[in-house]
Amino acid sequence: MTELRPSEKYALSTEEASEYFHIGINKLRRMINDNPLADWYFKSGTHSYIKRVKFEKLLDRIDTV
Repeated sequence: MTELRPSEKYALSTEEASEYFHIGINKLRRMINDNPLADWYFKSGTHSYIKRVKFEKLLDRIDTV
């Protein structure tokens, strides 16, 4: 089984998203905690996953992270 590149995945773990978007993992976790109803992430158990395309669109709309 071949592994997908992050640019081909629907959702990224917080660790993968941190590397892909060049945003600190603690900053990503803080963004998730500060936005409990946001549609750009989901939780599975204790893990959070960032929806890559929706997060890209969010980053396109904002000026600072």
